Amino acid sequence: MENSQKLAGKIALVTGGNSGIGLATAQRFVAEGAFVFITGRRQAELDAAVQSLGNQAFGIQGDVSKLADLDRAIAVIKEQKGRLDVLFANAGIAEFAPLDAVTEAQYDRQFDINVKGLFFTVQKALPLLPDGAAIILMASIVGIKGFEANSVYSATKAAIRSFARTLTSDLKARRIRVNAISPGPIETPGLNGILDTPEQVAQFKAQMVSAVPLGRVGDADEIAKAVVFLASDDSSFVTGAELFVDGGMAQV
Repeated sequence: MENSQKLAGKIALVTGGNSGIGLATAQRFVAEGAFVFITGRRQAELDAAVQSLGNQAFGIQGDVSKLADLDRAIAVIKEQKGRLDVLFANAGIAEFAPLDAVTEAQYDRQFDINVKGLFFTVQKALPLLPDGAAIILMASIVGIKGFEANSVYSATKAAIRSFARTLTSDLKARRIRVNAISPGPIETPGLNGILDTPEQVAQFKAQMVSAVPLGRVGDADEIAKAVVFLASDDSSFVTGAELFVDGGMAQV
């Protein structure tokens, strides 16, 4: 991994940083010179992730949909480092179901983690964010697309896109930049975990690939590199934006 140190001396938080895009981004942040706090719900996975990241990372077990867990995470960061220069609100889940099969539990789970959890992660981090800090919100191309059996998940991601706009306005006096990143289909444990059988996963990926102009599923590190751009001074005049990293899937 090239060593450009775009985040030298920065303190970062990646929620849901124990796997997939979150872990890939934490790896990039460390490589670019940042100290990274990661959160995750599963302790064993969190420990393994921290071990892979090395001594420039620290894991905090917690669920973003539980505000007490968020308070605890922010308290740990305040005690250890005293500030937070970069926040990547990445934690999220996807559950697909046709309209007539969506349950209240599925609805609540996705909105609690993807929307409520993300919003209060940002709110509770604010006291630690210096003026000029960077916030990146994990959205998705589903926020502007109408895929079948995606109603609730897509609505959560559309809400996140909206937050990138409104929070930019709320925080403009402090020059805190807020941007959303919207991946297309990416090879992650999350993608493989939302379908029941390997055959279904293969079929789903084949469908996705056929709709991507670049002709393939993306890699988590390709998202991570784009997050580094939004976290660093390379994007110093970018705020309120949605950066699509989707192989063209939602663009043509």
